[in-house]
Amino acid sequence: MDLSLPTEGLKGYKSASQRARISSESWGASNLYCPCCDSNRLAQLPGNTPAVDYRCPLCDAGFQLKCSTRPFGRRLLDGAYTKMRDAIRHADTPHFFLLSYELDSMLVRDLLCIPDFALTESALEKRKPLASTARRAGWVGCNILLDHIPSDARISIVKENRPAAPGEVRRAYQRLKPLASLKLEKRGWTLNVLNAVRSLGKTDFELPEIYSLENSLKKLHPGNRHIQPKIRQQLQVLRDLGLLEFLGGGSYRLR
Repeated sequence: MDLSLPTEGLKGYKSASQRARISSESWGASNLYCPCCDSNRLAQLPGNTPAVDYRCPLCDAGFQLKCSTRPFGRRLLDGAYTKMRDAIRHADTPHFFLLSYELDSMLVRDLLCIPDFALTESALEKRKPLASTARRAGWVGCNILLDHIPSDARISIVKENRPAAPGEVRRAYQRLKPLASLKLEKRGWTLNVLNAVRSLGKTDFELPEIYSLENSLKKLHPGNRHIQPKIRQQLQVLRDLGLLEFLGGGSYRLR
């Protein structure tokens, strides 16, 4: 993988955002591969294709590329709220590539892949409508809350200028792929509980420790009044998916 973003022909674009888009999409066409299958290339789609920048020629997976000169923080700016919400509800979201690069050197610093099934409504934040004086007055956009997505589902392809081996990336994806078979509501709970477990910052944990995060899960699922039984249920789901090991006596271990 060549980490140098192309710069040829960019002087013709006055907008920094246009230059970044042209450069990063061109780089992706030459360097991105499919994390979902064995394809070592992705086909770049025409610029007016809605929501998808690349498609895998083997498994037909669609990908959208987001790029930034800064590390991605808690929020990822996205498009219209209703479109993204409906795409999540109908399992029609693309996988996301998040690329951050160094402006001075034009080198890729970090690259993450977020699988489409890791996006649930609890990770979607509605933004305020545009003011009445705006050209698109009343339009409502959204943010994707990256801290609502478990670290397991933020698969590292490049970290601090060092590419991971494609086999390692694909194994990380396949480990999570069973989540895709869960229905959306159940998957949302499973991902939220996995994220809560990860927030403990330890491999082994006890049931009371995850119960201590009950209020944060209640905020994500205000209609559910039985949070602790739901936590136990989702720990069993995570165990069945091979992401957790039950040690007995209310003790668990992340695998």
